[in-house]
Amino acid sequence: MSNPDSFIQEVTEEVRRDRLFKLYKRFGWIGVGLIVIVVAGTAGNEWLKARARASAEAFGDGVIEALDMGSPEDRRSALAALAVSPEQARLRDMILASDPAENKAQTLAALDTVIADAAAPAVWRDLAVLRRVTVAGADQPLAERRAALEGIAAAGRPYRALAAEQLAYLLIEEGKTDQAIAALNALTQDQDATGALRARVAQVVTALGGKPEATEEAAAASDG
Repeated sequence: MSNPDSFIQEVTEEVRRDRLFKLYKRFGWIGVGLIVIVVAGTAGNEWLKARARASAEAFGDGVIEALDMGSPEDRRSALAALAVSPEQARLRDMILASDPAENKAQTLAALDTVIADAAAPAVWRDLAVLRRVTVAGADQPLAERRAALEGIAAAGRPYRALAAEQLAYLLIEEGKTDQAIAALNALTQDQDATGALRARVAQVVTALGGKPEATEEAAAASDG
């Protein structure tokens, strides 16, 4: 029986190969097409990255040249004349809003535009809120400034520590020195606070007559 079984097996395999060949002839173009699509997609993605990089470099060069202009008016005019994408336009508006000494109302208006832009990245809108509070100062009611800062001081927000610092300064403005010292000392232990921020708030605590709490870095250095 071995010979008939072997013959049947060979025939079965031949039929299988014939079917596979027919299937390949019929549908093989799909696999080739998928390979072409993957290759084309990869090349297109690289082209888009190169284009975005070139655009970013051109924008950066234009911003540097504009900020090197002599007067605030010239700087603003040069920035406004830059050819920018929608994303770059929002960043440019933030830069335009960085010279409040020349035109505070214009600065606040530019920041309000960024804050109200739902399409802008949240990190930019939070930064605009923070910047607006510092630019407005006492011209904006303290309660409004606190409400704005509390909105971006929640856990996970990118400028949470900086917002907490500004909230502490509002306590100083209210005459609540002890509460301000406690809030600032808490920031010296905050993992989200940068070294520069911790050093800055420690100096403010000292200026207020308080005693800065030792940071983990300072404690580690003293133990060493």
